[in-house]
Amino acid sequence: MHLPPLLELGSFALGKQMLLVALSVVLVAGFFMWAVRRQALVPSKGQYLGEVGYGFVRNHLGRDIIGEHDFRPYIPLLFTFFFFILVNNFFGSVPLLQLPSISHPGAAYVLAGIAYVTWVVMGIKRHGFGHFMGKMTMPPDVPKILYVLLIPIEFLSNLVIRPVTHALRVFATMFAGHIAIMVAASMTAFLITEMGGLGAATSVLSVVLGLFIYFLEVLIQVLQAYIFTLLFAVYVQGALQEGH
Repeated sequence: MHLPPLLELGSFALGKQMLLVALSVVLVAGFFMWAVRRQALVPSKGQYLGEVGYGFVRNHLGRDIIGEHDFRPYIPLLFTFFFFILVNNFFGSVPLLQLPSISHPGAAYVLAGIAYVTWVVMGIKRHGFGHFMGKMTMPPDVPKILYVLLIPIEFLSNLVIRPVTHALRVFATMFAGHIAIMVAASMTAFLITEMGGLGAATSVLSVVLGLFIYFLEVLIQVLQAYIFTLLFAVYVQGALQEGH
């Protein structure tokens, strides 16, 4: 699953996951550059797919969540998050590659860190540091005496725990799904090679289980790319909106 490094230079190590991350950048950039190479009023299939993908992120994750007046500056980051995570997740379902890059926590935390810094900085820029911290830690329409308890709770929830769960959600699901597929495949191999004729016959059930898990994992791979990007849009919207 997590193979030894392919190349080591001092403290730097180049492994399979780093290569897959680099490959994902090439694939995403290459596809959309190819899709828009010849823009036409009547789009080709490639241009149509590119426009549908861009329109989905722009309209459903940008405009509808962040708002008509504020969403445009965030389209590039929303677009990058969604398709970068989607392709890296899909690597877990590609034969021979069979490793979702986001199953390594480092990749997930970097993405969540970029999202966290972005919405916090933009929130402070919009409202000022004091007002922004008030928005994050002081819920409206609450008796002031309760702020003694709520301020530390809201601070931990919104500014400490939120980025951690943002990363863990996509990492944990990719890691768990990959482990499940590996277990099903190992079960099939064990039944065929170690259990003899009866084991080979019952291995059909483990194959069916593995196929079910495989297609379920494909669905989860799409959902996790969507959820990560959706949550980023929600966090941006919450940081930018005016307080009550």
